[in-house]
Amino acid sequence: MLTITPTTHDLGDFKVRRTLPSKPRTMVGPFIFVDQFGPAQFDIGAGMDVRPHPHINLATVTYLFEGAIDHRDSLGSFATIRPGAVNLMTAGSGIVHSERTPPLERGVVSPISGMQTWLALPDGKEEIDPAFESRPADALPLVESDGFSARVIMGSLWGETAPTTQHSGTIYADILMNAGASIPIEAEADERAVLIALGDAELDGQALERHSLYVLAPGQAMTLRATSDARVMLLGGEAFKTQRHVWWNFVSSDRERINQAKADWKAGKFPLVPGDDKESIPIPEVPLTRSDT
Repeated sequence: MLTITPTTHDLGDFKVRRTLPSKPRTMVGPFIFVDQFGPAQFDIGAGMDVRPHPHINLATVTYLFEGAIDHRDSLGSFATIRPGAVNLMTAGSGIVHSERTPPLERGVVSPISGMQTWLALPDGKEEIDPAFESRPADALPLVESDGFSARVIMGSLWGETAPTTQHSGTIYADILMNAGASIPIEAEADERAVLIALGDAELDGQALERHSLYVLAPGQAMTLRATSDARVMLLGGEAFKTQRHVWWNFVSSDRERINQAKADWKAGKFPLVPGDDKESIPIPEVPLTRSDT
C-alpha cells in the first residue's frame, strides 16, 4: 500500500490539501488530480472566487460535504452545487469555467468543505466536445448498512451504479461511517485508493493518517473500519496505458497540445464565460500543479 502525504496550500479563507499529482504517483485509474478543501467558514461578505480559467483533455468532478458553489462555463452552463450532488465538467477540446460562492451564502457566515478531482480523458477521447452535467444528491445511489452509508458518485460499487457519465472505467464514492463500523473495499477496479477526509479509520487493521491518499494493492479485497466517526473517499478505476502530462489546468498525453493550450490562453483564443466574462486567471510562470511537462 502506497501512502501519499498531501501538499497543503493556504488560500487564506481555507486550506487545500493536494495528493495527486505527486512524485510517488501521478494517477490512480483516471484520477490525475485530487484536492480536499476545507472544512472552513467564510465570514459575512466573503466566499470562494475562482475566476474564469481554462481546461483541456480532462473532466473535473466537484463534490461538496458542506456549502455551495455556483458553476458557470463557456458552454453557457450554470449550476449551484450543494452537498451530496456532483458536477461533472468535460473539458475535452477546451472549456473555460468559474466557481464562486452564491450571493445568498455571502450574506451569512457560510461553511465550505469538499473534494475537487480531475479525471484524465482516455486515448481517443481527449479532444471530445466539451460538456457539463449536474446530478443532484437524490439521483446518486446510497448504500446503507449497519453504521455506514456510502454514496456512489461514479461507477458501480456494492451492487449499485451511479448515472454519472464515465469516459473510462471509474469508481468514486463518499463513505460516512460511525465509530466501529466496517465496509468491504471491493477488488474489481484496476486501481483504487482511499482518503480519510474526516475522522479516523483503518484498513485491514492498519491505521490511516487523515488527509493522506492510500493507493491499494491491485486485486486485493480489503476491509475499511472506522475508529471514530469518519468520512472516507474511495476512488480509482481503469488503469491508463499511456502517460498523461499535467501543467497548470491542462492535462494531455501530448506535451505539444499543452503548449498550444498555453499559447491559446495567453492570446485570448478560449471562449468567454457568459455571466462571468469581466476577469480571468492569468497563466502562471511556474504553476503549483505540474508533472514532467
